[in-house]
Amino acid sequence: MVNRSSATSGLAPASSDPTNRSNSSASTAHRSTIPPTAVLRASRSSRPLHPIRLASTGALAALMLLAAACGNGGSNGPGSAPTASPGASPGDSASPAPSVQEAKLEFWTISLQPTFNDYINGLIDEYQKAHPGVTVDWKDYPYDAITTKLLATAGGKNAPDVVNLNTEFASQLATKGALADLGALISDETKSSFFPGIFDSTVFDGKPYALPWYTGTQVLYMNKELVEKAGLDPANPPKTKEELYEWSRQVKEKTGAAGYATQFGANLLPSDGVPILDDERKSAAFNTDAGIAVVEQLKKLVDEGVIVKDDANFQKQVEYYSSEQVAFELSGPTFINKLKSAAPDVYAKTIAVPLPTGKADLIYSNSMNLVVPKNAKNPQAAADFAVFVTNAANQTAFAKFANTLPSTKASIEDPFFTESDNTLESQAKIASVKSLDKAQEYYLGIPAAGDINSAIARQLQEIILNGGDVKAGVEAAAAKVNEAIAPK
Repeated sequence: MVNRSSATSGLAPASSDPTNRSNSSASTAHRSTIPPTAVLRASRSSRPLHPIRLASTGALAALMLLAAACGNGGSNGPGSAPTASPGASPGDSASPAPSVQEAKLEFWTISLQPTFNDYINGLIDEYQKAHPGVTVDWKDYPYDAITTKLLATAGGKNAPDVVNLNTEFASQLATKGALADLGALISDETKSSFFPGIFDSTVFDGKPYALPWYTGTQVLYMNKELVEKAGLDPANPPKTKEELYEWSRQVKEKTGAAGYATQFGANLLPSDGVPILDDERKSAAFNTDAGIAVVEQLKKLVDEGVIVKDDANFQKQVEYYSSEQVAFELSGPTFINKLKSAAPDVYAKTIAVPLPTGKADLIYSNSMNLVVPKNAKNPQAAADFAVFVTNAANQTAFAKFANTLPSTKASIEDPFFTESDNTLESQAKIASVKSLDKAQEYYLGIPAAGDINSAIARQLQEIILNGGDVKAGVEAAAAKVNEAIAPK
């Protein structure tokens, strides 16, 4: 049976612009804030910023209460051994427990109704026909409502069974022991079906706590006319950030336009190989010579006029680009509709290419996931349904319907992701797909991610906009980060 209550008006996909702190909403990706993919570590082997809004201090405080509730009974939280269903060997990730024959599952999503009613209802109908003993009750809520309701129910007997969450909030719940360890509930084949950097963002202390669903990445938009006036070849675009800086300098020199506008945030560091936290996630790790060098370079680029001297949120970035004050924009697909509406003439001379990468050679993704709360009534049945929703075939279908990106490797073999009609939209889609093998979220298992990003962003603003000392600002940011993650 399918519950069609709590309808809202949009999609809850991954944020279209994972690195912006502006909480811009995407036409096909849901509103959110900076996310998680990197432990803020720079290494892709470590863990994850999409679709996501950073958890507020109040929400994190509630997590502490949730952790206490989840500690009383139940299983599959960090520090406890997963409980396998009959027939499965404990810890045997290669052979998950047999599918449960009968179960009633409660499935929560974020802002998918009414736009995606037909797709989700069809998905549920198909699953129920293939699993006669299983019924799925679908409920859809706005982002704020789902986090509040989940915090209120996840630690008790009324917990839902499968929940759609962004990576940052899923990670916060995992660190508090509120989610089921999926390790013994899903197969190795399932684990390996996702792009590694995206799947790794769901892992905490070596255990997977979520299944990636849909995602989003940035691409590089460029004003072809300005680039050609600067004597550059758009057919051979920059592939690294250093090359982008050189292109921006030449554009500035030849045309007077700046390279691009951006918003100063913590993602600056891991993209250039500087971890935000140490391996134990107990203290800041960016107050080093390498971290200071990254900030000094940013300040130099701004002083040169290569990057606009403005902590520009998404809307401001659209304005700079549409008025041709800059030649480039680093953004997701939401930018296209904004540009087309603001400046159709500039839209007509814009092309999209893969995003140049920094020293870490990664591109930030902003993903939505499915999780199973620790106190779900039937974790195996819940995991089976989550695997079905996130399998390659269903992700491919959803990507075509919702204009999102899949997190499954097999999906991008579909011609839909490689064929182009030469519109800006299809160029951006193809450029995004080419980046998925480098995608990861940068708030990898980071506690208090919102507070961490705010602390670093404030000091970057002081340094870049107000002339503050670089070393002193980096140290001040590190002190605030240490304060944010200190045990309470």
